[in-house]
Amino acid sequence: MQTTVLSNWNEFMDLTSTLDGWAFRGQQHARWHLESSLSRYMRAYVLDKNEWRAREERAIRVFRRKAHNYLGQPELLANDLRCLALMQHHGAPTRLLDFTKSPFVAAFFALERATDDSAIFALNTPALWNNRALPKTKPGLTRDVIDPRIDGHFDKYFFCNTNEVIWFGEPTEMDDRLIAQSGTFVVPGVIDRPLHEIVDGYETGEELLHKIVLPVDVRVDAMKWLYRMNITNASLFPGLDGLARSIGVELEIVWSGMTPSR
Repeated sequence: MQTTVLSNWNEFMDLTSTLDGWAFRGQQHARWHLESSLSRYMRAYVLDKNEWRAREERAIRVFRRKAHNYLGQPELLANDLRCLALMQHHGAPTRLLDFTKSPFVAAFFALERATDDSAIFALNTPALWNNRALPKTKPGLTRDVIDPRIDGHFDKYFFCNTNEVIWFGEPTEMDDRLIAQSGTFVVPGVIDRPLHEIVDGYETGEELLHKIVLPVDVRVDAMKWLYRMNITNASLFPGLDGLARSIGVELEIVWSGMTPSR
């Protein structure tokens, strides 16, 4: 995995313009590994990795048994990927990693609450989509073969936690948040290894993962640019909660010559 440490915001815009069609994930701390909330939770609270599969399956089963009370379309819970997306949306630890097709949305998530160097990971999704990158040990497990939107594929290729592969994409039905964030999911086949280690196991002549470090002194300029582009919590999280969350940035952004509204 190549790493680029930026010195200014313009370098970020220049670099990401060369990563056409890639997917991006922003993380508040540059030192964090690229791993799911489920992996972090299990590592912290379930020390025996032999139990991880059963614990994950139980968590999903509990959610399915109870979530129908709050859903207008409970039938969406029947599809594994859609169910996990709902869990992720509402704060449950899952194996899904949130990515976005917009480097600027990723930059917002990396920088919004950053007080130290943050990072954006760029994944070469075109290479994965076109099978220019395949797992070395199981090259037959292409993106189409392991598609978790197909019934039975989560059990066969993911929940077993034996296939060192990744899949990216969205559920057939996309919610408003996923649409607003130009979102996509990356689904790892194993949850005991960070994503960069899984990607290292792919055979390809191309770069698959690029880490972009945003030093903390880039943040002020970057947040002003993102604000001008209307990339805020209010636009990324439709509804009153998003608007309320966006007020934090409003405390920061002050334009030259601005006078209070009457």
